[in-house]
Amino acid sequence: MINQKTVENARQAHRNALLETLERRLEVAKAKGQTALVSQLEAERNYYLK
Repeated sequence: MINQKTVENARQAHRNALLETLERRLEVAKAKGQTALVSQLEAERNYYLK
């Protein structure tokens, strides 16, 4: 049986990986001037930072 700490560690690792990917995508979108995508990615980032 998997204990609660292991589950929490996996959840946190997954969240961190998502946020790192979002940050990279945001940098690229900003560099390319893709304002609609930047807004969408910022909204998604804010959701995961709650």
